[in-house]
Amino acid sequence: MKFNNKKVVITGGSRGIGEAIGREFKKEGARVAVIDKEKTQTDWEIFYQGDIAVEKDLIKFTRVVREQFKKIDYLINNAGLSKNGLLSNCSFTDFNYVLKVGVTAPYILTKLFLPYFNSGAAIINISSTRAFMSQPDTESYSAAKGGIVALTYAMAVSLAGKVRVNSVSPGWIDVSKDSNNWTDADREQHPVKRIGKVEDIAHAVLFLCNEKSGFITGENLVVDGGMSRLMVYHNDNNWIYKSD
Repeated sequence: MKFNNKKVVITGGSRGIGEAIGREFKKEGARVAVIDKEKTQTDWEIFYQGDIAVEKDLIKFTRVVREQFKKIDYLINNAGLSKNGLLSNCSFTDFNYVLKVGVTAPYILTKLFLPYFNSGAAIINISSTRAFMSQPDTESYSAAKGGIVALTYAMAVSLAGKVRVNSVSPGWIDVSKDSNNWTDADREQHPVKRIGKVEDIAHAVLFLCNEKSGFITGENLVVDGGMSRLMVYHNDNNWIYKSD
């Protein structure tokens, strides 16, 4: 198994992409620690129910992981959320909460774990194609995802020779795992002709953590089925524009 006995820390691992990442690491023999506000149905070796926007929760979680794992190999900063945007009256508190979860927590966790990374360690930050393309009312989420990409580049330089740092930007990912939710027009917006799966992101994360990817750092890997490369016009690729 490629990651036998490797120690992985994942934020937001109770469901969706975070859970899929943890599940794929476990299949490859890794030991997984998760922090999430929500309880989990998955049997992680370490699970800490806490809010990564709260510094004391980050400190307590880090302490628990250090006590049980001693050192870690991979930190996966996956947790993220949206508090909407301008038209939805996103408040000062809401906007900054999203930034705390999406940017501040990854930075602080990196600082807390820095003395405890094994040789060959890697950090993977989960961003989004929303960092580069957007819809109305997504300012808080887009700002956080843009921020984590910039933080990735900065940390890759600061941690040179110690820890590799990369990010993954998912596109349209079906976290419901119900392919019946989507239309032909939805699929046709992707050159690969399907909606993304949580496993697509998990596999990208494991690829970047693998020692065979040891020459990759400071990169953002877009995993979106080519959607952000396809120009879509009215009545093209099964897409029809409808005004409000």
